[in-house]
Amino acid sequence: MRNLLAQRQIVTHPFVVAELALGSLRDRAATLADLDRLVGVRIAYLSELRALIESHSLYSRGIGFTDAHLVASCLITIGTQLWTRDKSLAAVATSLGIHAGLP
Repeated sequence: MRNLLAQRQIVTHPFVVAELALGSLRDRAATLADLDRLVGVRIAYLSELRALIESHSLYSRGIGFTDAHLVASCLITIGTQLWTRDKSLAAVATSLGIHAGLP
């Protein structure tokens, strides 16, 4: 992961950073500052998200709003793949060809 970070091959989504900010972080200020320096994906508009949910039948597949938003943003940010350990999210990402697995 260090190599990927050094090569600027890791991007983030503001919803992920916000979720992490709500938790307990070691060295909170530095960690959040580091996350804020990462390149971000394009943020999907709600209309794009709703279209994706319908066109790919993402309802009733065990993912929520934030997960669906991550998927949408990966799809509209060319070349972006999703890393996750969440089984439902991984299944959706795999079905859409954007699941990267984990390093």
